[in-house]
Amino acid sequence: MTNDDNSTMPSSKKLPPGMIIGPDGKPCKICTAFRNWRPPTTATVTKDKRQNSAYASTAAVMGALASGSFIPQSPPPNCPPDVEQLGRATWTFLHTTAAYYPERPTIVQRANMLMLIRSLPALYPCRNCAEDFEKNVEAHPPDVSSRERLSRWLCERHNDVNDKLGKSRFDCSKTDERWRDGPADGSCD
Repeated sequence: MTNDDNSTMPSSKKLPPGMIIGPDGKPCKICTAFRNWRPPTTATVTKDKRQNSAYASTAAVMGALASGSFIPQSPPPNCPPDVEQLGRATWTFLHTTAAYYPERPTIVQRANMLMLIRSLPALYPCRNCAEDFEKNVEAHPPDVSSRERLSRWLCERHNDVNDKLGKSRFDCSKTDERWRDGPADGSCD
C-alpha cells in the first residue's frame, strides 16, 4: 500500500508521497525510496535556486544541510538499503548470473536457476516488489534453456518493471555488452 491508498491508515496519519506500508501496518523501509521517508520542505534545494549563481547555490545547499532540511536521494553508505538500492543490486546480480549461465545448461543447472528465480518472491524483503515479481513470473514462465534465452527473459522482466516505474526500457539485444563483455570501445577492459 502506498500513500495513494490510505484507507486502512488513521485519517490523522498522512503518509509522505511514495511511502509504502508493510504487512505489519507500519512504514516499510525496504519498500520505500529513502528520499520519500521525509516530506520535502521549503528549504529543499530546487533547480531554480541552483541556477541563480554559484555563491547562492552553494549557500542554499550549505543552509539546507545545516538546517537538516536537505533530503538526500539515497541513504548514507552505512544505512540499510532502500528499495532503489536493493532493486539495482538484485537486478545486477540476476543479469550477471544470467550472463554467465551456460549456453547449454545441464538439468541440474536449469533446476537451480528455476529455484533461484522462484525463491525470490518468497525471500525478497520488499513484499510489494516480491508479489509483483511473482505475478510476472507466473504470467511469463522463465526460459532457462540457454544463456541467451535466460538473459532475454530476464531483460524483458526488468523492462516490465521499468515500464511500471516510468523508466526507459533497456535494449535486450545489448545484455551481453552490459552484463558480460563490456562496450566494444574497450572502456571496461
